[in-house]
Amino acid sequence: MPATLEALARPVIIGRSSSHFTRTTRVFAAELRIDYSFRVVRELMSSDPEDYGGNPALKIPSLQTSQGVWFGALNICRELWRRSSLKPRVVWPEELDQPLLSNAQELVLQAMATEVTMIMSGLGGAGDGSAHQAKLRTGLVNTLSWLEENTRSVLAALPLERDLSYLEVTLFCLVSHLEFRSVLPTASYSELNEFCQRFATRASIRETAYRFDT
Repeated sequence: MPATLEALARPVIIGRSSSHFTRTTRVFAAELRIDYSFRVVRELMSSDPEDYGGNPALKIPSLQTSQGVWFGALNICRELWRRSSLKPRVVWPEELDQPLLSNAQELVLQAMATEVTMIMSGLGGAGDGSAHQAKLRTGLVNTLSWLEENTRSVLAALPLERDLSYLEVTLFCLVSHLEFRSVLPTASYSELNEFCQRFATRASIRETAYRFDT
């Protein structure tokens, strides 16, 4: 159902509290001190674009504003930054001009998408025994191993004068989501866990904890 005119007086994030892509946008909203409404997508198997804020790809999150709708986490985070009066120094993906940094961002986003595919396949009744499911899991494990090996160098290579980076937010949301959804155990990834423990001290992380919407 479209947001009312009254609701559009402030932006509306459309997604789920259990979604890592949605949490990415909510972390940015908290960091940027953006007041917003939250509309939960109740049925992830819905094929009605209106349930996803009009997104024809049937994906979350979306951001509904009086100017129009923004599809996808990165688009939403950019728009939230434009709306913020704080204008913190954010490192965006296009600024990652070294292979190490650029590859880290690419792998994080690929892993997030892979995790969604695995979860949705399970909801749709697909078994874990297919060759495709095996490849997805192997790719996810390989990605986590690469991130574990390179996280310290990646963080050291980010610009020192930053308030936030899209890479750090998505990395945190990915790693913490793997355990939350029991997709992949992460206890053995010491570097990633150390990063998550440090990043979790931010107020924006405490304000956006994963949960299942009721």
